[in-house]
Amino acid sequence: MIFEDVISLTRKLISFNTVNPDGNEGEIARFVGKLLSENGFEVGYNQLDKDRLTVIAEKGLTSLSPPIILTGHFDTVPFWEKQWKEAPLSGTIKDGKIYGRGSSDMKGGLAAMIVASLQAFKESVPLGGVRLIFTAGEEPGCAGAKHLAESGYDLGKAAAIIVGEPTSNVPAIGHKGALYLKATTSGKTAHSSMPVLGDNAIYKAARAITKIENFKFQADRDELHGFPTINVGLINGGKNINSVPDYAEFTVDIRSTDKIIHSEILKWLSLELGEEVLIEKLVDLMPVSSSESAPFVQLVYSVCGVEPEKGVFQKSLPYMTDGAVLQQLYGGVPTVILGPGQPEMAHQTDEFCYTSKIEEAVEIYKNIILKAGGISDDKIS
Repeated sequence: MIFEDVISLTRKLISFNTVNPDGNEGEIARFVGKLLSENGFEVGYNQLDKDRLTVIAEKGLTSLSPPIILTGHFDTVPFWEKQWKEAPLSGTIKDGKIYGRGSSDMKGGLAAMIVASLQAFKESVPLGGVRLIFTAGEEPGCAGAKHLAESGYDLGKAAAIIVGEPTSNVPAIGHKGALYLKATTSGKTAHSSMPVLGDNAIYKAARAITKIENFKFQADRDELHGFPTINVGLINGGKNINSVPDYAEFTVDIRSTDKIIHSEILKWLSLELGEEVLIEKLVDLMPVSSSESAPFVQLVYSVCGVEPEKGVFQKSLPYMTDGAVLQQLYGGVPTVILGPGQPEMAHQTDEFCYTSKIEEAVEIYKNIILKAGGISDDKIS
């Protein structure tokens, strides 16, 4: 099985329904694993859940240098309610765009990584080799990557990491961390005509949310990531209109920087909200941060034709990636987020990716793979 045509491979990957919740990444994982195995990769799988698989594929590994990691995720967000102009699993191509759920986020990136890796080994044998990590369950909390890291799977060492999330082929050297929380309040139910007999949990939640709206982080501005942010994204409570609610809950999404510690945020927030609010941690991921002076980052800039001193581009991204797990797992190695997808198309109805960007990504990834081996271990970080 050979897919030299990256656009055909992208269309094939889009055709797999990997919508999360559920994900069902088993079928696409086995397809990709078979493709890589038939092209000389050693392939392993890590099971997140029933029919939910992460693929780990390696080729050319030696004791001379650690491999470069290329990583992405199989799962996508739902199609949403709005009608699509093109069927979301069709991979329809029109006017230089390939349409479909995951075209930008991030099956175009996966296809480019696969084809680039195959082409690189046809041209040369990259020093240190390549490890591909394609995860299940990245949306919305990097569950597959965390499960892989905690499962005891031998992932060896790494020289550097490329995360193929959508950046329109412009490299970023980090993103904020994520601390997702669920907050709950409790009360006592009563008939709504006699509220004095009850204890309204929604009022408690409302008071807490107002405090969160005005919450001030005790953190300096981070040179790469800026300031941390906080948002309440979901609220639920009560059973019916004519009862005093005895339970309410809401979620809190905090995006952090290297200037602040998550345990400190939790302590401050708990003190601010008081004892009537119970806080449960859902996701706890650190920021991704890489030095712009790292030789690997400079190599990526060179391959991508980026000159930081001559132009303004987004060095830190607002969204979260599996890099938050993998950079920690691999001891803080340089981690770059770089993919062909359009950032503004991620999670959108009528999602698309420019076919030219996917083809360009193949050349970028291939050149990075072939040139990264020339950077020694003591210089790459």
